[in-house]
Amino acid sequence: MLSEIVNKSCPNSPKMDPSKEGFRAWLQVILCHFVVFNTWGYINSFGLFQSYYQTSLGHSESDLSWIGSLQIFLLFFGGVFSGRLTDAGYFKPVFIIGVLFQLVGIFTTSISTQYYQVFLAQGVCIGIGNGFLFCPSLTVISSYFTRCRSLAIGVAVSGSGTGGIIFPAIANATLERLGFAWTVRILGFISALTHLPCILFLKPRLPARKAGPILEVTAFKEAPYALFSIAMFFNFLGLYFTFFYLSDFARGILHASAPVSMDVLMILNGTGILGRLLPSFLADRSFGLLNTMIPMNVCTSIVMFCWASVSSIGGLYAFTVVYGFFAAGVQSLFPAVVAYLTDDPTRTGTRMGMVFAIVGFACLVGLPISGQLIIAEGNTYLAAQMAAGTFLLIGAVFMLGARVGKTGRVWCVKA
Repeated sequence: MLSEIVNKSCPNSPKMDPSKEGFRAWLQVILCHFVVFNTWGYINSFGLFQSYYQTSLGHSESDLSWIGSLQIFLLFFGGVFSGRLTDAGYFKPVFIIGVLFQLVGIFTTSISTQYYQVFLAQGVCIGIGNGFLFCPSLTVISSYFTRCRSLAIGVAVSGSGTGGIIFPAIANATLERLGFAWTVRILGFISALTHLPCILFLKPRLPARKAGPILEVTAFKEAPYALFSIAMFFNFLGLYFTFFYLSDFARGILHASAPVSMDVLMILNGTGILGRLLPSFLADRSFGLLNTMIPMNVCTSIVMFCWASVSSIGGLYAFTVVYGFFAAGVQSLFPAVVAYLTDDPTRTGTRMGMVFAIVGFACLVGLPISGQLIIAEGNTYLAAQMAAGTFLLIGAVFMLGARVGKTGRVWCVKA
C-alpha cells in the first residue's frame, strides 16, 4: 500500500523495478526511521541535557557544548569507516557494534555524576555507536531506490523529529518524579526495544564491493561533489546552534519557565518532521534535489538572522516553527544529494562517509565557537546568531556553485 501511494506521487519517473521499491524497500525505510529516532532524536534533545548539566555539574555552556559537538562529530566521522565497511558487505556486524556502543553509553550516562564521566559516556561512547549506525543505515536504504530516493530518505530521517519529540516528552514527565538516572535508563530501554527489529530485518540490497580504499580522494576532483562538501561544512557550522541553545535562550534571555523551554525544543523537532517530508516529496516530484535544497538553505540563513529580533515568548514560538521547518529540509536533503552525486551506487557508503567526516569537523568546532561567542558578549546571543546565519549563507553560495557544476548555467532543468 505504501509503495502504491509513493508510485502515484512520482508519476513522471521511470517505471519502478518492483525488486527495488516494493514492500521490502519501504520496510527498510521504516527501520531506518527507528535508527534515526535513536541517533539524531537523542542528539536533538541535547538541549534538555545541557540545561540539567548546567545546574548539576556546574560547568559553562561552552564546556557542555563539547559533549554534544563531540557526539555529532563521531556520528559523522564514523561514517568514513562504517560507510566503507557497509560497501564491503559488513553491514550487520557494524550495525550490532553500533547498537552495543550506543546502549552502553546511555546506561553509563545514567550513573555519571561528574563532567568527565558524562563526556566519556554521552560524548564518546554514544557518539561512536551513532557513527556505526547512521551512515550504514542511510547507505542501505539509498540502494533500494532510484525514483523516490529523496522521499525515502526524508521519511527515514524524520525519525530525528519523532525522537526529538518523544525523548523530551518522556524526560519532562519523569525527570522530577524519578530523577535523572532512571529517566536516562527509560530512554535506553526505548532505544534497545526499537533497535531489535532493525538488527533482524535491516539488510543491504547490493552485492559487496570488497576491493577499494576507505577514502575515494578522486571524488573531490568532481566539482559538484567538492563544492557540495564545502557547502555542507559551512552549513553545519551554524545549523545546530539553535538545537543546542534554544532552551537556554528561552530561560536566560526571555526568562521563560522550564516547561516553556521544553516546549520550544519539542516544537523545533516536531515541525522538522514536515520540513523533512515536504521538501523531499517536492524534490522527487517536481524540482530536483539541489533546486529544492538551495532555497531551503537560503531561508534557513534568513530565519537565523531574524532570531536576533525575537524579544517575546510568542516571537520565540514563531521563530521555532519556521526555523524548524527550513533547517529540517537542509538536514533531510543532504544525504539524498550525496547519493545523487554518486554515479556508482556501490560507492555510496564511501562517498557519503567522506562528506559526513567533513561535516563532523564543522559540528565539532561550530558549537563551542557559538558558546565562546555567547560568553565573550556577556551571555548575549547576537554575535553567535550572526555568525551562524553567515555560515549558513556561505553554505548556500557554495551549494549554488555545486548546482552550476552539475548542470551548467541551465536553470530550467530538474537537478
